[in-house]
Amino acid sequence: MLDTSLSPLPEPAPPLSLLGVGTVLQHRGDAVDHILHVMQGRVVLGVMADGHMAHQLGVVEGPFWLEAASGLLALPHAVDAVAETEVHVQYVSVDDFVAEVQALPVASQKLLMDMARSQRQQTEMAVSRQAKDADARCAEWLLRHAVPDELLGGLSVKLTERKRTIAAQLGIAPETFSRVLRHLRERQLISGGGRVLGLPNPQALRELAGV
Repeated sequence: MLDTSLSPLPEPAPPLSLLGVGTVLQHRGDAVDHILHVMQGRVVLGVMADGHMAHQLGVVEGPFWLEAASGLLALPHAVDAVAETEVHVQYVSVDDFVAEVQALPVASQKLLMDMARSQRQQTEMAVSRQAKDADARCAEWLLRHAVPDELLGGLSVKLTERKRTIAAQLGIAPETFSRVLRHLRERQLISGGGRVLGLPNPQALRELAGV
């Protein structure tokens, strides 16, 4: 998360590890004992639920330090991280990483710590927003795209984009979007299938969306 330029790592450099697609690199809330230096590859950051990335905050690509702010601030991981591609990583102990920072001039140390605190605060705010109930966000999206439908005698939404694209707009995983639509259908808040969804109870959707 925090991408900083530090002096060279102590010799010998930590060994390089190759991790496969889908590997969970860190769990939100876990204590930080090592900081990952991702040399190559892409990593998805966000909040996981039921074993998959339910709320995606972004994608970062190596080389970068993965959420170094948490290690500098002695705080647990703020986000989950999953390898989107194969990644080459080095595991650097927090003590070694902090020692490298402490070897910098005092002004540089202060700047890095200020950046770490700011980055951590922004990440926590982003997690809070993304963790908002997915049902509510989907209900709000459906209402925003609803149009009168004479055939259904009410409102409907035409899905003109792929579900994956809509899910990205909502900041959730495609699997989460499909699951939310299934829940809304079970609660009779949407009807139909395919590319056109009926909205038989707009008022209930408004209450769910909080609008």
